[in-house]
Amino acid sequence: MPSLFKRSLLPKLRSFPLSAEAVSILSGAAEFRRCLLEKIAGATQRIYIVALYLQQDEAGQEILDALHAAKLARPELDVVVVVDWLRAQRGLIGAGKQPGNAAWYQEMTRTHASEVPVYGVPVQTRELFGVLHLKGFVIDDCVIYSGASLNNVYLHKFDKYRYDRYHLLHNRALADSMQHLVQHGLVASKAVHRLDLPNLPTTRSLRGDIGDLRSRLKHAAYDTTAGTQEKTGLTVSPLLGVGKNNPLSRVICELIASAQDQLTICTPYFNLPLAVTREINRALARGVKIDIVVGDKTANDFYIPPSEPFKVISALPYLYEISLRRFAKRHQSHIDKGQLNLHLWRDGDNTYHLKGMWVDQRYTLLTGNNLNPRAFRLDLENALLIDDPQSELVGPRRNELAEIFQHTRRIERFQDLETLVEYPAGVAKFLKRVSRVRIERLLYRML
Repeated sequence: MPSLFKRSLLPKLRSFPLSAEAVSILSGAAEFRRCLLEKIAGATQRIYIVALYLQQDEAGQEILDALHAAKLARPELDVVVVVDWLRAQRGLIGAGKQPGNAAWYQEMTRTHASEVPVYGVPVQTRELFGVLHLKGFVIDDCVIYSGASLNNVYLHKFDKYRYDRYHLLHNRALADSMQHLVQHGLVASKAVHRLDLPNLPTTRSLRGDIGDLRSRLKHAAYDTTAGTQEKTGLTVSPLLGVGKNNPLSRVICELIASAQDQLTICTPYFNLPLAVTREINRALARGVKIDIVVGDKTANDFYIPPSEPFKVISALPYLYEISLRRFAKRHQSHIDKGQLNLHLWRDGDNTYHLKGMWVDQRYTLLTGNNLNPRAFRLDLENALLIDDPQSELVGPRRNELAEIFQHTRRIERFQDLETLVEYPAGVAKFLKRVSRVRIERLLYRML
């Protein structure tokens, strides 16, 4: 269809040809953990791990031990771990003062004969204003793409899991492109330092280098010169974005604008940017059927049961529910017709972390982007766009969506969602205060 955008990016994207046999979709977090450990153990050329964090817990220890074992067995192996600089130097939210994961990285390097460098990338001088939110592990010629970070719950080490998407793409050109960005766009920067070595520089001392890195990243892109602009067969395009009006955010809006029949969106935190809301409204107006899958507030990773002491962070799931209720109320007529379907995901005490989009029978977007203002303006994000004009992946795509919908219920009326008077006392009191001083809108932009 003709583009609705004056400077459309979608038709101009260069992409790598992909075979249907080269794409696998894993069914859950436990399988993701087993696959990751298996791939690390069998690596012969390179292992590039990029995540928001690699946590000091049993699952994190298992991953880091596996990386050291692989390096010890094959010293020529190129092993690199990249995490967010600021996140690695603080403890868990609400857990009091802790040394952070950096101290653990240093102890692992000190006590192992092998060397696994862990680099910290400072996207901003304060975590609130932007973090490294890139996804994708490169192991030899395979890209393992998921929104998950690395800890017990994301890897389903014990009884609880955090549900995400898990894709394997065997494609050397894609793997080379993603490694090249990490190696030359991140690790080579003066702002990036190894967290596994002692005597870390202060963030304040890096302010100039951090500003330079962020400026460069705003104009950076994955190297797709080995790709093609042909759109006749199955392809994959890597996308990068940070800052206002970045290419990834623009492509997300263009994908929604391109939908003619059906659009499915997953996001764990319902707080859509204005540009996304606008394109969803336009899609509804032209008759597109839209399914949006979000986590129930109790399946949010910030949720704290009412039986536990109130913490400010525990108000976030309720803020997202308020946003969802407003959206549902505005579109109740579309919900009544079955054109708009809002689905709440919940499976016991487990949590929900899915992101991404499915557009008609053609496009599938794999991303860690939460489709919120923070992702569109502050964090460093990426995505893989699979273009399937011949419907070669229709079976795996259908199966993945069936698994996602397995633990969902449809919102029939906006009144199905709770209101402020039904919230726990501590949450209600905080949200009333926030609304009274009019900082609610600022919170939606930052969180």
